Amino acid sequence: MELLKFITCGSVDDGKSTLIGHILYDSKLLYADQKKALELESKVGSRDGAIDYSLLLDGLMAEREQGITIDVAYRYFTTDNRSFIVADTPGHEEYTRNMAVGASFADLAVILIDAKQGVLVQTRRHARICSLMGIKYFVFAVNKMDLVLYSKERFDTIQHQIKELVEELKLENVVIIPVSATEGDNVTTPSENIKWYDGPVLLEYLEKVDVTENKSEKGFYMPVQRVCRPNHTFRGFQGQIESGTIHVGDEVRILPGNEKAKVKSIHILDKEATEASKNRAVTIQLNREVDVSRGSVLFSEGEIGVTSSIEATLLWMDDERLETGKNYFVKIGTKLIPGTVTHIRNTIDVNTGVKKEASNLEKNEIAVCELKFADGIVVDTFSKHKTLGELILIDRITNMTSACGVVTQLYKGEEGLGKTVIDREIRSNWKGQRAITFELKESNIINLDFARRIERELSNRGRHTYLYIPENNEGIKEVVRHLNDAGIVVLMYVKKDFDSGIFNTNRAYKNNWFGDEITNLEDAADYIYKATGITEETTTVGDFI
Repeated sequence: MELLKFITCGSVDDGKSTLIGHILYDSKLLYADQKKALELESKVGSRDGAIDYSLLLDGLMAEREQGITIDVAYRYFTTDNRSFIVADTPGHEEYTRNMAVGASFADLAVILIDAKQGVLVQTRRHARICSLMGIKYFVFAVNKMDLVLYSKERFDTIQHQIKELVEELKLENVVIIPVSATEGDNVTTPSENIKWYDGPVLLEYLEKVDVTENKSEKGFYMPVQRVCRPNHTFRGFQGQIESGTIHVGDEVRILPGNEKAKVKSIHILDKEATEASKNRAVTIQLNREVDVSRGSVLFSEGEIGVTSSIEATLLWMDDERLETGKNYFVKIGTKLIPGTVTHIRNTIDVNTGVKKEASNLEKNEIAVCELKFADGIVVDTFSKHKTLGELILIDRITNMTSACGVVTQLYKGEEGLGKTVIDREIRSNWKGQRAITFELKESNIINLDFARRIERELSNRGRHTYLYIPENNEGIKEVVRHLNDAGIVVLMYVKKDFDSGIFNTNRAYKNNWFGDEITNLEDAADYIYKATGITEETTTVGDFI
């Protein structure tokens, strides 16, 4: 039986939980004890003893106390015609990131609109995020029609507002249905109160809609999740097929190495098969030894990119704001790699769509950003290959998800893609900094304590820094080069009469690279922090020669 994954979203108190609860109740999809418990709990609820269908979804105590949805509640249910997984997502702006998580898994969005209020800011926000997450099918359920006396004129007004929003966001496959979640009008059966509406009721549409017709991915591809080596004679590559069908004997290409091989065998669970299709978890054995590891991709036709720099549209989800130059783990497909947001091109107002320049990003804001990875990885635009074009950013310290987003552009021609040698550039990128040596020459301002305080301040800001104090000229060049090659920022403190001899004579900042205007610890630390940022130009003074 075909599965439909959908979400409900909209503003606070639009009736999302009530709507899904009513579907479950009317479709007789509850066990007897669940139904009895619902009826008993409703007697002490907010509806004067009438059944409160939202109680089936709002599971957290805080949700029931406040009458709002906070967490994403997932429910699985089956009718005679289809199986469903629904995510009931929160409506409050504070929980936008929760809603985005629900949208990331769905094929269809049911966006509720209060018939008394019409299209609101939060309606626009959720529609935009659903579109960003790749949802192509939308149902706008104009709810609480009973509170406007089932007025066709009111519905027509809201329908006009919705059509303007659809045109603005260029949404596809849109249906608008007037409903009453509490009274059951047009939820599972046609309403006697809304005879002027002749379209499908909500459940009927959900049972019949075909969400596969606009799938644009072509050909077979499978990101490798794991290399299976049960014995010395078998080497298989495990993962989920994201598109197409693969047969024994088919030729596949492997990225990032761009090698070719033929499929020797296909295994589904503990059985061998001659073919496998989309959404199947499989083990594929190839006819020759090739370089494949977690994060590699097997595919059969078309082109898939390999690059170390991309443009992506991000939804920032962290409580701490995004600053360019900070290092994160980036998860794309099955690959986890260090990466840095090198530039915020512009933010996008999630309510109006207006673009504006910005230097940072706050929670729940959307922006177009440029990212650079520590090495070349297999990636593609979201419009071509969904799994290889969606990403998350993970904070390297807290391990929390900081952002989610989609790839919109690949930057070609990057040097060092798929390097087998781990060099200074890769190590520096892993650390989210540029490996630079600064000479701290003893002066009236700079002493050893000053140098140590700079090292501590930079370390507190996340820079991997080492204070080096040479006693003579012997081996200085090699020591500093090795530290820089390890990706470390070197602060070399030297006495007034000591000449390290490691910088070109034409370097204006050989001895006092601060300039006379910098006379305190904070300014010095700021200067070095900015100069060692991965987003800075390579001509920054202080590079080791």
